[in-house]
Amino acid sequence: MDKQPLKESETVELKKSLAELRQGLVSIAAILNKHQAGTLWFGVRNNGTIAGIDANEKTLRDLSQSIAAHIEPRIYPRISEVSVQGKQCIKVEFSGDETPYFAYGRAFMRVADEDRQLSVRQLKDLIAAQSREWLRWDNQPGKFTLSDLDPAKIRRFVDRAKLSWDTPENALSKLELIKDGKLLNPARLFFGIEPIQLRCAVFMTTENSTIIDRHDFDGDILELIEEAQKYILKNIHIGMRLEGLRRVDVPEIAVEALREAIINAFCHRDYYDPDYIQMAIFKDRVEIRNPGTLYGNLTIEDLRKGNVSQRRNPLIADLFRRIEMVEAWGRGMPLILKYAPDVVFRETGNLFIVSFNRPSFFEKEDGGRALNKKTTQENSKAPKETPKKPQGNPKEVIFAALKKRPYISIRELAEQCGMSVHSVQHHINKLKERGVIRHVGPAKGGRWEILEDRLDASGHDGTGGGDA
Repeated sequence: MDKQPLKESETVELKKSLAELRQGLVSIAAILNKHQAGTLWFGVRNNGTIAGIDANEKTLRDLSQSIAAHIEPRIYPRISEVSVQGKQCIKVEFSGDETPYFAYGRAFMRVADEDRQLSVRQLKDLIAAQSREWLRWDNQPGKFTLSDLDPAKIRRFVDRAKLSWDTPENALSKLELIKDGKLLNPARLFFGIEPIQLRCAVFMTTENSTIIDRHDFDGDILELIEEAQKYILKNIHIGMRLEGLRRVDVPEIAVEALREAIINAFCHRDYYDPDYIQMAIFKDRVEIRNPGTLYGNLTIEDLRKGNVSQRRNPLIADLFRRIEMVEAWGRGMPLILKYAPDVVFRETGNLFIVSFNRPSFFEKEDGGRALNKKTTQENSKAPKETPKKPQGNPKEVIFAALKKRPYISIRELAEQCGMSVHSVQHHINKLKERGVIRHVGPAKGGRWEILEDRLDASGHDGTGGGDA
């Protein structure tokens, strides 16, 4: 055997002799509950020195019977005699994924090299987590066979994932889409001959009363992601910019944010719900709707902070990751927020909705903002007076200015109020935190929306009213 010294860890437990059998079985249960696999040694002191043990076939048989009698659910360990530094030891290798495991009727959890008994609450959480794992849609066998899948789609995916190819069945096994000899549900999503569906529509106004275009797409999950993106880009405004002598199209909503939101809709939707994923295009916004609210106690506030919780469909997410359609776990939302900071998340019924504002709508509603901007630019060439300090509480001054000119920029607001840009931004942030105002639309070209008619009598919010 390898001369590397043995050492206790979260997956390895050392016992000097079979006199410590009870503690050893507790360690097996604790390790299984934490890691689902581990090793127990008899004949090795906890500091790693080899003591050796007298063992024969009956010893191994008795050990096996003790494990069967005192650990539930039942496991089938591999028990063997191993020579270590010239002395005989017993090695018990075990694994199991039917958590929680109990030793002598109690549940334990491995923490470093210690076994800690679980509280009632911890045990409930462990059972709930295991139940979610068992009930996951993407972990369930589907009612289809290999003949219902398209071998060409499987081959293209394998090539894209940079895996070796031999047969469709072996490829599906490498992708962890076969369990107990049965194909799992995601195989049909990615490679099925029978298509899944996507519903898209364009509405005449900001309401859903009148549809001016509607299209239902059929295909596999990868095809529908592409169709969803193309449909949205076809029905929103596309600007342009010049890079040298080359013209570059610039959609009014960042493609990076749109694509990530579309992929997330297919990746994290509730597939037990038979409803469609929907792309809804309104005059003022684009909504991406998927069945299933946020999963695993995740909140919209957590989402905006970039926090993540348990994934509803980790196997589907892993398939996307294999072909580099998504980054590491938890990167999707920060990417959306980076390219579309004014994105809105909400839950309605059993739908999760991602809403992107359309700047073209707000520019049309501006009522001459472009002309005012030109006038402002011309006036900016004239000699400027030294800005005066604001008269009254800064927040009240800013609040009043926003009510009169909802499309005013931070820089224009600073000039009008006689304050620095930094100071205006500081007070704007405080007003946002209080829920008095909010910004709608893109950072450049959006508008300020007043959520309260007035500030309180003092205009203070407990943060001080002086200039920052």
